[in-house]
Amino acid sequence: MEWGYPKYSFSARPEVVMADLWESHDLGHNFPRMAKWCPDGSVALAQCENRSFQFIELPTDYQQSDTRVESPDTQPLSKGRVIEQAAPILDYAWYPSASPYTPASYCFVASVRECPVRLLDASDGRLRASYKIVDHRERQVAPHSLAFNLFGNKLYCGFEDAIEVFDVARPGEGSRIYTTSSKKSKDGLKGILSALAFCPSYDPASYFAAGSLNPSSPYSSNIAIFTEGTDGTPMGFLSIDRAGGGIRAAVTQLQFNPTRAHILYASFRRTDCIYSWDLRGDMSSPLNIYRYGGSADSPRSSHDMTNQKLRFDVDPSGRWLSIGDQRGNVSMFDVSNSDATLNMDITPEVMPTLQFHANDDTIGSVGFHPSQPLLLSVSGSRHFHHDQEGHASHESQYPQSDSSSSSDEESDNVSGDHMKRSAPHSFPLDASIRLWNFKQSWQG
Repeated sequence: MEWGYPKYSFSARPEVVMADLWESHDLGHNFPRMAKWCPDGSVALAQCENRSFQFIELPTDYQQSDTRVESPDTQPLSKGRVIEQAAPILDYAWYPSASPYTPASYCFVASVRECPVRLLDASDGRLRASYKIVDHRERQVAPHSLAFNLFGNKLYCGFEDAIEVFDVARPGEGSRIYTTSSKKSKDGLKGILSALAFCPSYDPASYFAAGSLNPSSPYSSNIAIFTEGTDGTPMGFLSIDRAGGGIRAAVTQLQFNPTRAHILYASFRRTDCIYSWDLRGDMSSPLNIYRYGGSADSPRSSHDMTNQKLRFDVDPSGRWLSIGDQRGNVSMFDVSNSDATLNMDITPEVMPTLQFHANDDTIGSVGFHPSQPLLLSVSGSRHFHHDQEGHASHESQYPQSDSSSSSDEESDNVSGDHMKRSAPHSFPLDASIRLWNFKQSWQG
């Protein structure tokens, strides 16, 4: 059978396969923060709230690309092993050629707070190597962003005002690239580097993008382009106006289009849109703005949005961009015609081609399968108060977070000198991982 890019059908509602995560009694109620497919698509790796990694295996019915679904019945995803960590997980990344069929490459790197970067074997969770970053106070620094170069021989780690570069084959210490301004260049990137992305081109002079948690100022941007052999001097900055200013928000993710390496997408914290730039031309103006949280005439206020990172993805063909929101909706954008807006003076705002309700909680990440028309969505977030419009069933299931129960305790102890106050407990409304099939959809 001839290989080709996955083809997505939006003529009918997609079929869903769902799996709930296990509960954690030590750290409250567990939920997945994000999930990433293994490069060969055989498994997905989810980062969980309870400081662990959860493997999700693709159902047997979907292992073959010519699978035809005969019924709309929901099937459980197969939950695999769990790899626990000692501290909160900041970021992780699969090795570029990872596959369970090639044990040597079946691994991933993880950044855990106050620990060296760890290269973990995905088959059993054992430590293969560690890469340490030490600051001027001789403290272990955990990077907020991780990225392999395309050849897989270098690991880039972003942290405050710098990028640490490691030779994957030589564990230990790496070389440091400072991104702040210097005597050599007044331009720089300040703050914690929260996002890294490599251009999908095997050109020896390949470049990568880096984004900072520091919001942009009116005259500087928080996204810069570097070459792989950089000394810390940026090639350029991405902005939204001629003055050079960027988005007044922290960068949460950067990603290049897999088939058009000159297109870069960026998302920002508490912002309901994704920006794209064409790096071949004027980088002072976005190519398109993909809005998923409201209309262009009535965008949502940042105060109404979650502070949680929302991870988007672009399918392997480079045509579809998908992202979830805090209302549990998934938006699909057609980005294939973005080059047509190159000569426009005003940046167009693009609305979703398809939007559907996928989960009953914030969707932390979505991910396209590498070779099949499947989309993985994970949901869950911390809730401390009940929604007045719904979720009443959660009140009886999780009484420790109910304000009425605490008031009863206070009335019982009103005669005492001290009133007992219990610490608030967070809970997710929908802690789940769902697999959406856009190939053979059920006609509802």
